[in-house]
Amino acid sequence: MSSHVNSPYALRVRDLAHRPGEMREHSLDITVPDAMGAGVIAVREGATMHLDLRLEGLHEGVLVSGHASAEATGECSRCLIEISEPVEVDFAELFAYDASEEFDFFVQDDLVDSEQVVRDAVVLALPFQPVCRPDCPGLDPVTGERLADIGEQPAHEVLDPRWAALSGFTPSETAEASTTTHQTTEGQERSDADQAD
Repeated sequence: MSSHVNSPYALRVRDLAHRPGEMREHSLDITVPDAMGAGVIAVREGATMHLDLRLEGLHEGVLVSGHASAEATGECSRCLIEISEPVEVDFAELFAYDASEEFDFFVQDDLVDSEQVVRDAVVLALPFQPVCRPDCPGLDPVTGERLADIGEQPAHEVLDPRWAALSGFTPSETAEASTTTHQTTEGQERSDADQAD
């Protein structure tokens, strides 16, 4: 993990280090320096994020817990219009004093940089397929128009090319052909019976 003094997520913990039981709270409004999320919706670079943080000194390190809130923006995965929705996440991570395989984050230069912890929590909270509303009908598969804008439309018939040869037949022609075939078969049977007699 890289900690810098310039990171908006970094906080000094010199007064908490190696002092179990000490606790401090912070409330921060930061401008997100790098977008969080790479899908159709993300907390964009330049967005405002509010952090409520609690730093607690422990024997092994400093426990950083808190709540992050921001606005994610992107596109509806069904109809592709622009959408925004709030993101609210809780997180907690121990920043250890000594580098060890048991921990993922460490106190460096008397600082804890919670950026990666916050980023992981926010990205996991983002919807995989965001929608503008739960019953969004999406796009018309033929015209590409947004169905919510054009209202109910008659369904477009999509003809499978494998059935194209049957497009000239109608049920009445099929019924007439069946009747003719039935009559021909009956006549043939009678003729055969007469000849046998």
